[in-house]
Amino acid sequence: MSGILVVAETRRGELRDVSLELVSAAAQIKGGTGESVAVAVIGADASTFAADLAVAGVDEILTVSVPSEQFDSLVWRHALESLIESEKPSLVLLGHTIDSLGFAGAVAARGSHGFASDVTAISWDGDLRASRGAYGDKLTADLKFPDKVCTLLTVRPGTFPVALPSGDAAMRTISVDLDGASQIEHVEFLEAATGDVDITKADFLLSIGRAVEDESEIERFEELAETFGATLSVSRPLVDAGWVSSDRQVGQSGKTVKPRVYLAFGISGAVQHLEGMRSADTIIAVNTDPEAPIFGVAHYGVIADVFEVADELEQQLG
Repeated sequence: MSGILVVAETRRGELRDVSLELVSAAAQIKGGTGESVAVAVIGADASTFAADLAVAGVDEILTVSVPSEQFDSLVWRHALESLIESEKPSLVLLGHTIDSLGFAGAVAARGSHGFASDVTAISWDGDLRASRGAYGDKLTADLKFPDKVCTLLTVRPGTFPVALPSGDAAMRTISVDLDGASQIEHVEFLEAATGDVDITKADFLLSIGRAVEDESEIERFEELAETFGATLSVSRPLVDAGWVSSDRQVGQSGKTVKPRVYLAFGISGAVQHLEGMRSADTIIAVNTDPEAPIFGVAHYGVIADVFEVADELEQQLG
């Protein structure tokens, strides 16, 4: 490899968490290759974010000044193409976000680079490998990029931990000719409608799965979650049945979560679900099947009927 380039993302004057998650992903690859990691910040006040990006794993911060304060996909496309030409990275990491979706694929296609979107795992064993969901997230595809000098990956937010502060990193200003690049006028921000809960922000998730065979039982587990001070989340079968909103779904086709505690009732642990919650600090699983895959990632496990365990918890909690 010839270096890793992370493209940081900002919005309304703030550095988005996915930027520091991408640094963690880059540091993981760097550990196996020994290559340098550079973080590019593109914006009207790009240098103001340099201190926030001087975190573990970053060797250099590249600032690219652009005329618009707001995101412009054409400007960012042009800036990234220029960065790839000047820095010659073998791997470029971006967040799988609404912003990057506006230009990352175009950069890859125009430059004949390798490309994969919504990546949930990255590894290096002499060759770059990336994993993402396939066939409606029913399978996981493992991808390689043979003969590609440069590969772009958009990484699902929440997949990697946020990189920790560490000190200083060298900073360099990159000049890019952006004359005529912008053809977009920013008018205003319109906030997207959100559901009643954001499970990605919860510290404690009580999650229920297929073993809850009756829709009428969901209210019971929601009340148990409230008693614990937890937020209720679910696996895909309950969403597919129409019992619970997709806003509460954990997994590749739902949300990636990183709570301090993940308490799973009756979730077997299909690979698609595990990809969405394996980064939780503490995982507690309750399932009648001792061979359930979720016990392979759980820190604590209970082989028991979920309703019996719920009964006991309700009695203990009064």
